[in-house]
Amino acid sequence: MMIKAISDRIFIRLEQEEGKTSGGVLLVSDIPEPRTVGTVESVGEQVKGIKPGDKVLFHVFDELETPIKDVVAVRENSILGMWCDD
Repeated sequence: MMIKAISDRIFIRLEQEEGKTSGGVLLVSDIPEPRTVGTVESVGEQVKGIKPGDKVLFHVFDELETPIKDVVAVRENSILGMWCDD
């Protein structure tokens, strides 16, 4: 399923939660941590400087769930930063 953002909205696919550490220790928690990092799936026509495929950090309190599992919608001003190669 493909979803197209409009206006100043951005759809972000959340990164998978880590189930264990790099050393192989299983992580178990009754309280899930909010996920605030993901990859941009779609951007609205008013969004500048962010494109699909960018890895972003966003403000967790502004996200809206979508019908697609692990995809959330946020406004452009909820983006706190992007990963870059520089």
